[in-house]
Amino acid sequence: MKKIGLLSDTHSYWDEKYKIHFADCDEVWHAGDIGTVGLALKFEAFKPFRAVYGNIDGADLRAAYPEFLRFTIEGVDVLMTHIGGYPGRYDPRVRNILQTNPPKLFICGHSHILKVMYDKKYTCLDINPGAAGKYGFHKVRTLLRFIVEDGNIRDLEVIELSD
Repeated sequence: MKKIGLLSDTHSYWDEKYKIHFADCDEVWHAGDIGTVGLALKFEAFKPFRAVYGNIDGADLRAAYPEFLRFTIEGVDVLMTHIGGYPGRYDPRVRNILQTNPPKLFICGHSHILKVMYDKKYTCLDINPGAAGKYGFHKVRTLLRFIVEDGNIRDLEVIELSD
């Protein structure tokens, strides 16, 4: 069993609340638009960290993190990228992957809109954690926590951050 802390779109903003809400997580995952290498290093020093780069991330972050990250954890096949879309409106590159080899869990960021949707067509859970940083049009900053165990994703929690 692994407890995961998931966020996206920090845009260089660090909030000490990340440490509080992810204290009992085994790993932290970031779905892009990290902002700075310094911020990524804070996450890496805190917990095992998996991330993809986003459209605002510079060459330094693009060298450190991939555009697409695919891995298996606790029997769950995970695909993560920054710009991905959602069921019925996937980015064409994501749609091609889903059509040929869909994961069990697809994670993306970019929209700053929290969405958790099950895609029946690809038998895949689609998660966008919204935005955890302060830059952007979103009104509420959000994080997610969930558990992966024995091929299942469970106990998903939405955390709203106040300023």
